[in-house]
Amino acid sequence: MGKYEVKEISSKNLWEKFVLQNDPKSFLQSWNWGETNKILGKKIFRLGFTKDKKLVGVCLVIEEKAKRGPHFLIPGGPLFDWENKRLVSFFLKTIKSYAVKQKVWFVRIRPELFDNQKNRKLFSSLGLLPAPMHLHAENTWVLEIDRNDDELLSGMRKTTRYLIKKSLDMNLSVKVYSVPDKTEILDKLQGETVKRHKFKGFSNSLFTAQLATFAKDGQAELVVCGKGEYNLAAAIIIFYGRYAYYHHSGSTSDFREIPFSYFLQWKIIQSAREKGMKFYNFWGIAPNDSPKHRFAGVTLFKTGFGGNRIDWLHAYDLPVSPLYFFTHVFETGRRIMRRL
Repeated sequence: MGKYEVKEISSKNLWEKFVLQNDPKSFLQSWNWGETNKILGKKIFRLGFTKDKKLVGVCLVIEEKAKRGPHFLIPGGPLFDWENKRLVSFFLKTIKSYAVKQKVWFVRIRPELFDNQKNRKLFSSLGLLPAPMHLHAENTWVLEIDRNDDELLSGMRKTTRYLIKKSLDMNLSVKVYSVPDKTEILDKLQGETVKRHKFKGFSNSLFTAQLATFAKDGQAELVVCGKGEYNLAAAIIIFYGRYAYYHHSGSTSDFREIPFSYFLQWKIIQSAREKGMKFYNFWGIAPNDSPKHRFAGVTLFKTGFGGNRIDWLHAYDLPVSPLYFFTHVFETGRRIMRRL
């Protein structure tokens, strides 16, 4: 019986071939997500796990030097067979060794595993603790888009279908950009969205880093909906495998009488289908159907297009230092304050 080994992978082709063969796959473990974080000044590790010189798993690790405590993030990964106990044990031993060497307090892991009792039990048995905060979108809404327009429209909520058709007669336009210097449009519109809905937004440096990396491989676009000289809504769409992801977005607080958000979504869906995508991932929604949840409005909007809920396993933490528990208390308080 061969033993497992770990090595850092420097070949983009080798990495991408393995990730794209995995199912489910995630752009959060892609080569370009690593490059995006490198541009943002973060240290990353691309770990490859081998047995008998054959690659059997990969793991993109991102080091976060946060004030609340330095830690590792493993979003959408690692990618390997979680039923292989020996490999899982080797991974945990390896990642803890890296964490100790880098002097981080904990490792936050959120793999592409479905949220069910079996997987929750597995992670608890490994000595991992449910994280106080989520890691990227854990509750998502996904629409199968490899159908014609009539079929897509028929699967939508009646109000959604009506507003899409109404928007098509309102002289709205769509522009597509793949250059980083245009992300200032999204940055401005997201600023308006943040004020309107009172949440913590993302930096323009993150937007530009994503376009600088993913777009050069045809894996990202900035899509802007406008009317005349006005920009009404914008979104960064990530294309990975056969998925299109509605990753970041923002919209104006003006022109509320115009259903421009419905127009933009419809045009993105049509464009993604033309590119050969099979699924459109609307990204995050509320974890439940409560009308009082802070994401209830956006959830109602996204689910109106038809599709299905996919709930990924909540993030889990591997404590490395006793100082981790200061982070746990701090983040628990932040989650309560933000009503997450």
